[in-house]
Amino acid sequence: MDPINPGPEAYGQDDGDASRSSLFETGGGAAPRQRPPRESLTNDFGQSTPTAVRTARLVSGDFLLTVNPVDGSEIEPCPPTERPAAPEKRTAAERAEYERAVRPPVPPGPARTELPLLERQDDRERLVRLLARGRSVRLTGPAGSGRTALLDLVADDCSDLAPDGVVRLSGFHRTPEDLLHDLFGAVYRAPSQRPGHDELLRLVSEIGAVVVLDDIEFGGAGLDELLDATPECAFLFGATPEVPAPTADSGVEEVLLSGLERAGGVDILERAVGRVLTEEEANWAGDLWFESEGLPLRFVQAGALLRQRDQLKATTGAVDELGVFASDLSELPADATFDTEAAEEVPLPSLGEAAAPAPLLAARLSASARATLRFAVALGGEVPHQAHLPALVGDTHADAALGELAGCGLVSPVGSRYRLAAGVLQQLEAAGYADDIEPQALTAAQHYSWWAGHPSVTPDRVCAEADAVLAALAVVVPATVPPAEDEESLPVRLARTAAPAFAAGLHWSAWERTLRAGAEAARLSGEVGEQAYFHHELGILALCEGRLDDSQAELEASIGLRGALSDKRGTTAGRRALALVADRSGKVIPSLAAMAADEIPDARHEESISPAGGVTTPFPAVHSSLSDTVVTRRVPEHTPVARSGGGLVHMARRNLVAVSAGVLLTAVLGTVVGLGMTSHDNADNPADNVSVNPSVSEGTGDGGLGADPKQSQGSGDTGMTKTKPTDPGPDGTLGTSDDPTPPADTVSPSESPTPTKGSSGGGGSSHKPTSTPTKPTGSPSHSASSTPSHSASPSASESPSDSASPSESTPATTDSASGPTSDTPTVVTSSASEGVTPGTSTGTVI
Repeated sequence: MDPINPGPEAYGQDDGDASRSSLFETGGGAAPRQRPPRESLTNDFGQSTPTAVRTARLVSGDFLLTVNPVDGSEIEPCPPTERPAAPEKRTAAERAEYERAVRPPVPPGPARTELPLLERQDDRERLVRLLARGRSVRLTGPAGSGRTALLDLVADDCSDLAPDGVVRLSGFHRTPEDLLHDLFGAVYRAPSQRPGHDELLRLVSEIGAVVVLDDIEFGGAGLDELLDATPECAFLFGATPEVPAPTADSGVEEVLLSGLERAGGVDILERAVGRVLTEEEANWAGDLWFESEGLPLRFVQAGALLRQRDQLKATTGAVDELGVFASDLSELPADATFDTEAAEEVPLPSLGEAAAPAPLLAARLSASARATLRFAVALGGEVPHQAHLPALVGDTHADAALGELAGCGLVSPVGSRYRLAAGVLQQLEAAGYADDIEPQALTAAQHYSWWAGHPSVTPDRVCAEADAVLAALAVVVPATVPPAEDEESLPVRLARTAAPAFAAGLHWSAWERTLRAGAEAARLSGEVGEQAYFHHELGILALCEGRLDDSQAELEASIGLRGALSDKRGTTAGRRALALVADRSGKVIPSLAAMAADEIPDARHEESISPAGGVTTPFPAVHSSLSDTVVTRRVPEHTPVARSGGGLVHMARRNLVAVSAGVLLTAVLGTVVGLGMTSHDNADNPADNVSVNPSVSEGTGDGGLGADPKQSQGSGDTGMTKTKPTDPGPDGTLGTSDDPTPPADTVSPSESPTPTKGSSGGGGSSHKPTSTPTKPTGSPSHSASSTPSHSASPSASESPSDSASPSESTPATTDSASGPTSDTPTVVTSSASEGVTPGTSTGTVI
């Protein structure tokens, strides 16, 4: 059941802002307060059935965010089908409902006497006039000067000045960006949507409202940023003198709020006690006015002291009726009478007690009220909501303590909640209320961790208690120690429970602070998995806010921690988010590339494309289909060749089909050209003048076309090199001898044979060619289609650029007796590692 309000309400089933108002069921006095049965609280604390995981889907700018409390939130570009409708402005009735929901609740208990706002009428009228002219005003006054009460009255007076009405906001612990989002949420109806920065500026620029912003904590450039973003709004700021002033160019009017006159202070005292002050009390009030500089809060607290003094001097009849003297003022009957003369026997509080009345006032309150004050001191001044007090204090009627504290002036409203009034926290700490801060904070943390994870508690309710939750984390996180076996650290559990609720409730400043506190707690407790979760969430948050460098750092830290734990699901979620960061930043993230290569073992081979021009690469599958043909691709000069294994670089599999087709085409073309050349008996056919084993490679450094060193240009010298052919190998292919000794039948003793790859390695039969190589009669053409062979050296007048293109392959045929002519040309290659100069092609078609 609901730990706050009984009923069948479940998470996510209430609509709009009604879920937010359900936490404050007594707000505005609209509905009577209902106290849950006593046994319901104990039953809720004893529940052992695990609850279902609650996720939420949000649209943040261009992203679709899925808040996942288990493995971490997931983020992706928002698909068009998931984009929500354009935000629409709330109607007047919806604004009124929203306004009631965000106001602080009315404290339970007897109705309090409403004190009038004295000596503020002139300031009130001046503020209304300035706002009616569209001017922004800053009301500056010390804490306790009645600034908040004056702002409420002015807001009521300006309800019909602007088309979007009056918007009340709290600037306590809020940044300019936070306030812009708060203003957007107050005026527009956009559930589960957080616009990006540019869209947010466009939307708030269309708001025309009177914005009453109390407890603002920034000025200067931050204030200018807020004003520039909302040109159609008139602001009424409430600030203390310690807050930086607006810039000179901001155009903000400054109104100073001073203290009350002596007569005004005495009037407040008389209204508080409900009678006329005695002469002694009037003199005491005068001393208090001088010491407090006329701050209204001091007179409210002094009036509470006088009321307690009157109650302490109850008539003897009231004591006899009770049987014993009431140790608790709350036990006195409502119709008890007091003797004014007897009351004079109790001395008035000293001036020091009146200047710091919190300890004396607390000592005369009920036990539940004092316990509430201890929790408030432990939480840094944050008073838990009245619905939480029964569970925290252990008294089902402890919610009435808030009314006692408000009646004494010990608490004051801040936004939608209450805090200790100005100076009360320091006074209580000096009185010893801070001696048990850690136990009180641990109790509060345990309660909030249970409550925030309850299925019936909506994110909006958790966001309303954000400051109390954050205050509890601030106390318990530094004291975190590694938990015992099979136990969970309380600070980590609280952060894990509250953080997803803050994210789903769009309270992202609280989300970030909770994540950082949780990461620190997980580090101290040694829970690596939890630490990885918090870093992942911080990376997601930074990505949503456009802080790409921060997002990359957080996500990489999370992935590293989850990789150490072998958390595959969490690692996958982190890698997806990191890939989105890389896409948005437009840069290559080395860690992401390394992780992708590790995840796909063949990724490196798929991406290892050969350099331009190619390298010598064997393809066994092609060998078997094309009579062991080996294809070579030319390596351009000065191109670095990457090698692996035996010096060969294997191309990607996707290139295999294309290369195989090229090999097959080369074989077919070679056969066709060879048959065409041998079908004619023309004496001028260049094919008849080709030696058995000519070389088509370019010489080394001499500008010639021979693969071997060029001979001296004597008479009849053609620059050709004869090599000794070998017998056909087992597969029918021909090769040359790898013997480095020059054979006896070479043309010149000074020439050395060029070793070629693919030789049989044995000494095959040696026979001289049947035809002597001669020079072609015509001018040589450097086209592969017209010149079957470049066996002759170019003339002296030719430049080296006139030689054949290195990338062209020249088929050649022979009708000699050196071996049978095969229909399939065989290309014999020589690897660059075997002495071939880069930039040459060593293939010879036989």
